[in-house]
Amino acid sequence: MTYETTQPERSAIDATPGLVALDFGTNWCGYCRAGEPLIEAGLKDYPQARHIKVEDGPGRPLGRSFRVKLWPTVIVLKDGVEVARVTRPADAEEVRQALAKAANP
Repeated sequence: MTYETTQPERSAIDATPGLVALDFGTNWCGYCRAGEPLIEAGLKDYPQARHIKVEDGPGRPLGRSFRVKLWPTVIVLKDGVEVARVTRPADAEEVRQALAKAANP
């Protein structure tokens, strides 16, 4: 799954119901490529989570609105509200724990 170059509006993300894993990065980023299997493995236990991969970089307003500084950054949202975030995960458990905060508040 590649990072999408088209960006949803922040208002659309804020209005998305349920569990969302908003994944910021780029297709050419080595950290993003290394983190992809960890993020996917962490999401596996949460099939109800909507995984949205968004290309980030200069001039990309969605990443700036979430103050993303490093890639990959996964922001976990529950009904449009940030519950947790993981930056450059070292293992799938970090992603699972972030999702657990939203799924089991």
